[in-house]
Amino acid sequence: MDALLGVLQVATVAAVLVVAYRPLGDHMARLYSSTRHLRAERVVYRLIGVDGSAEQSWPAYLRGVLSFSIAGVLALYAIQRLQAVLPQSLGFPAVPEGLAFNTAASFVTNTNWQSYSPDLTLGYAVQLGGLVVQNFVSAAVGMAVAVALIRGFARVRTGTLGNFWVDLTRGVVRLLLPLALLSAVALMIGGVVQDFTGFTDVTTLTGGTATIPGGPVASQEAIKMLGTNGGGFFNANSAHPFENPTPWTNALQVVLMLVIPFSLPRTFGTMVGSPREGRAIALVMALFFVVSLTALTIFELRGAGTAPELAGGAMEGKEARFGIIGSALFGTTSTLTSTGAVDSMHDSYTALGGMMPLLNMMLGEIAPGGVGSGLYGMLVLAVITVFIAGLLVGRTPEYLGKKLGPREITLASLYILVTPTLVLTGTALSFAIPAVRADVEATSIWNPGVHGFTEVLYAFTSASNNNGSAFAGLTANTPWFNTALGVAMLLGRFVPIVLVLALAGSLAAQDRIPATAGTLPTHRPLFVGLLAGVSVVVTALTYFPVIALGPLAEGLN
Repeated sequence: MDALLGVLQVATVAAVLVVAYRPLGDHMARLYSSTRHLRAERVVYRLIGVDGSAEQSWPAYLRGVLSFSIAGVLALYAIQRLQAVLPQSLGFPAVPEGLAFNTAASFVTNTNWQSYSPDLTLGYAVQLGGLVVQNFVSAAVGMAVAVALIRGFARVRTGTLGNFWVDLTRGVVRLLLPLALLSAVALMIGGVVQDFTGFTDVTTLTGGTATIPGGPVASQEAIKMLGTNGGGFFNANSAHPFENPTPWTNALQVVLMLVIPFSLPRTFGTMVGSPREGRAIALVMALFFVVSLTALTIFELRGAGTAPELAGGAMEGKEARFGIIGSALFGTTSTLTSTGAVDSMHDSYTALGGMMPLLNMMLGEIAPGGVGSGLYGMLVLAVITVFIAGLLVGRTPEYLGKKLGPREITLASLYILVTPTLVLTGTALSFAIPAVRADVEATSIWNPGVHGFTEVLYAFTSASNNNGSAFAGLTANTPWFNTALGVAMLLGRFVPIVLVLALAGSLAAQDRIPATAGTLPTHRPLFVGLLAGVSVVVTALTYFPVIALGPLAEGLN
């Protein structure tokens, strides 16, 4: 029965994504291509002093992204530090400095890493006025950057990529707000909590007392999933019955995580004038997703040991109402996007099962990746793939009629080096600096040995890739992890954005090269296979030595 329910969830999710691919993708293409501004958007432009009809060069577009994000970090940090004097704080004190910095960096970068118990740390003012606001705008920033790169491929001999403030506003007003509203209503129908009751004391059947938390959960849950954010209202995240009560709400939340990222390739294909190019990108994403989901499901169903054999699989850390397949579907989705939400505890997976979420993030979260970030990550890998193919046949590489010269390849190469550098450096420093290592081993790692190493590796992989999920056996609310992971989140988000916008500017300035008999077709199965292979070689294999030291060593022991 559990297996059948899991298969039905997977089939339902796949069907919804197929149906939504074309209409949602085309809607987003129209949204970002329209020259008409809605009245609400014009009000926003006047309030922030922006000319909605003005175009920006890539440096100006980048300045908009960075200035908006810096302001977001400062505002969210201030709200947390002032929590004690804010209304609806539920009596919670101000968030400590280190944790406030980490949380501000986390939500502005779309990571949503949480080193605290949300329902016991943050009141409604911070949850709604700080975290939920960033859930909307951080997702809109990612989509804006992706659209700027698409314009780089689509435009010819121009120095502009659009207007960041217009793209940001439209992403929120025309896409995220309407979809989040509908999703929140659906979640409320499914039993997700939405109130402002705070904590309610009740008498149990045994005569004791229990405290039941409430809160505006459904409204936060909707955008948390839709914007691939991931930060939970409760400490158990989507394993909590108030956030995710039934198998069908579990499937709905998976759909919400995937629907925009999997539709963005259609947006790409429509905006560059070749929908089949978008289909090729979507096929690569789907291929990785199916392989990862299959592997994780097999590892968890075949968990070794007496208890897993009696339970029909490794059920430790999983909710019985979701089962192994439902949990694997959610975990795969969460780590192949940048969501990081969990409906089961990844730290309790089998050794090889726990390796799969780690590999999903190490792949660069490109299948389909975060809202916006997954698409621009995959397009950068497409540039690398075309370059390698050009070397093999002795021709100047070109993609979508744009020549890929030294500048473009340098930018793409630097892009794929950023995250591995952050992950490996952060993990190494955690064990190489004597004082830090002593503190980590004494206060953070509760599972010493190989698994403890994997917990630290997972933390830096999650932070650097802006995912936010964790191996929960690691205590991360310490000065070292709050600072190091916060820095990793900021660099992992904004250094790639700088490189992507520079690449977009370089492409937009070019003329279009006519296709010839020697041009590599980038919409056919050959290119799909090449892109998949290059993605594995230049991303996931970079981490093979640390994977061998962590989950592989544990799994083969």
